[in-house]
Amino acid sequence: MRHYYKLILTVSVGVLALILEFGFHWQLAAQVLITVMGSIMALSMLVEMIKTLRSGKYGVDLLAITAIVATLAVSEYWAGLVVLIMLTGGDSLEDYAAKRANTELKALLDNSPQVAHRLVDSQLTDIDVDAAQVGDQLVVKPGELVPVDGHLIQGTALFDESSLTGESKPVEKALGDDLMSGAVNGDSAVTMVVDKVAADSQYQQLVKLVRESEARPAKFVRLADRYAVPFTLVAYVIAGVAWALSGDPHRFAEVLVVASPCPLILAAPVALVSGMSRSSRNGIVVKTGDMLEKMSLAKSAAFDKTGTITSGQLTVNQIQPQADFTAAKILHLAASAEQNSSHILARSIVKYAADQPLSAANDLAEVTGSGVTATVDEHLVKVGKLAFVDPDTTAQPLAQTAIYVAIDGHYAGVITFIDNVRPEAAATLQALHAEGVQNVMMLTGDQRAIADRIAAEVGIDTVQADLLPADKIKNLKAVPNDQRPVIMVGDGVNDAPSLAVADVGIAMGAHGSTAASESADVVILKDDLNRVVTAIQISKDTLNVAKQAVWIGIAICTILMLIASSGIIPALFGAMLQEVVDTVSILWALRALSDRAQTKTTSKESPSAAQN
Repeated sequence: MRHYYKLILTVSVGVLALILEFGFHWQLAAQVLITVMGSIMALSMLVEMIKTLRSGKYGVDLLAITAIVATLAVSEYWAGLVVLIMLTGGDSLEDYAAKRANTELKALLDNSPQVAHRLVDSQLTDIDVDAAQVGDQLVVKPGELVPVDGHLIQGTALFDESSLTGESKPVEKALGDDLMSGAVNGDSAVTMVVDKVAADSQYQQLVKLVRESEARPAKFVRLADRYAVPFTLVAYVIAGVAWALSGDPHRFAEVLVVASPCPLILAAPVALVSGMSRSSRNGIVVKTGDMLEKMSLAKSAAFDKTGTITSGQLTVNQIQPQADFTAAKILHLAASAEQNSSHILARSIVKYAADQPLSAANDLAEVTGSGVTATVDEHLVKVGKLAFVDPDTTAQPLAQTAIYVAIDGHYAGVITFIDNVRPEAAATLQALHAEGVQNVMMLTGDQRAIADRIAAEVGIDTVQADLLPADKIKNLKAVPNDQRPVIMVGDGVNDAPSLAVADVGIAMGAHGSTAASESADVVILKDDLNRVVTAIQISKDTLNVAKQAVWIGIAICTILMLIASSGIIPALFGAMLQEVVDTVSILWALRALSDRAQTKTTSKESPSAAQN
């Protein structure tokens, strides 16, 4: 039976018992009704507790079950009912935690794209968004949602991406820029090429994240259980001594009533709901409550390079012409040939040439893994790998990211690219050290020279380069226990296994890969590395608030137990006092909602990062 059904049943039985005893003066009937219902509930909780014990965990239910049985045994049935209502209410709150964690994200689903306008031979046809295929040309009209992920090939416009990234300022998109599904087109119609089908696009990935968060209940059991064992033993000792000294079994029940572990059951889930909601509000999806605790204790952090420490958006660095060719001609012909390609280097070239009109590309042919050929302005243009554009060459490819160009069968030159370091990267790593994450390393598949240069620029001491995905996993597993938990931050497909192996996998999901987001424990929706520090700060603050709330509740309960052992607190009054304890614990736990921990992160951001 689901917990909120138990709560409804308990409240309903309580109302019926009130009517029987105070409406019809059928005290015995009310007592029997509550006793039978309470016994069934206690038995149900006992079965659940045994399952918990078998799984190797100790729950907080034993003390609560004992309190219910003790009150019913000494005919304090109203006190037993009050305790039962609070316990089923606490369990219902934990059910609510799983659904509440991503409330802000669920709002995205209300406006998910449904229709796309496909352009074929200058004719527009409305199709279901699921029917859009990679390579299709779609028209996005003013005020409409971008239906699937793609890139812009005609027109410019402002796009509102606030529902995806949290960025309130509209973003101007020009030729070659990425478009994310769910973004709202502002002022003019544009034409885009589909890069991902609907199932793989940004909106659908957010849907998957929400569903995954719901399917993995975020119960804050570890923290509660840590305090439950000693608290239970202390309660039994005080109750047993009170009974032994007084000879009155009522004392045992009276002590246990005020000792019911409601602060443990209520305070921790409330803090968890607050912390996860606060994370969502800051553009961070935390999939399980356990990850908050692990992040708060993190001692090591590993970063991928491309798309994580760097922007992952390659820009043209140099154009090196050969013979009689000019840089301007190479750029114009290469960009014209590549204007309809979805390859990241092709889009970088087109974006670099955005200030000049491109020519039509005829007889376009793409050779998978090699490059493209096209006829542009009556020139045969080949763009791609060196061996593809100049098969007879004996030269070696450059030791950096580059594509080569041949015009009319003659090698024309090379275009090199650079991946810029994120402006907020150095400040983020500094802030991580301040948060107690001392072991910071880079795990990358890129060349050693490039990795060392980037690491020196941002302040990473340990670098492992030229790694395959299996090598990254090996390095993560090699982190010693005294330097754990370890966080892995990445964004690419090759990062997915590493994110799954790390104690906490964090995916830069705003523009990252589907595989990385699904494998990660935490997904950062806004493309801002500072959010890694924010996530750690929120987790630390949430854990601190939860512990404070639990300790406040335990302290009050301990004082009440000592008073109740003297016999001056009746069982029913003691049960009512639990409401006061619960209220204090809950109000304190709700402090985890406020963004107090963000000040340090903000102060460390670079000016350029702060504007994003």
